[in-house]
Amino acid sequence: MICLGGTSEREFLEKIVQNKERVSKIINEVRNDFAKMEKLKADALKKVEEMRRSAEENLEKLERNATKEKDLVPESRRRISTEIVQARKEIQQKYEDMKARISAAIVPE
Repeated sequence: MICLGGTSEREFLEKIVQNKERVSKIINEVRNDFAKMEKLKADALKKVEEMRRSAEENLEKLERNATKEKDLVPESRRRISTEIVQARKEIQQKYEDMKARISAAIVPE
């Protein structure tokens, strides 16, 4: 085989292999990025769940304390109870919104 300064078949094949290796490396990096994003999503979901649980516990404690408080007139108790109900609804709505937003984050195909 006589080569007159041109690129040999072997050199072309080596470049093809190098190209495939670069693509594989990038694909692996992207997969690792997706794995990190999934971990972040899981952590965010845990955080949102803990926020909801903690807020609900605090509201329950406030509600118990309000019913035990002897200095509160019935009208005040009703207003406090109404505010607690409203706060529960607001917290639940925020929880559901954040959970949906986190769940809808980028998902690999």
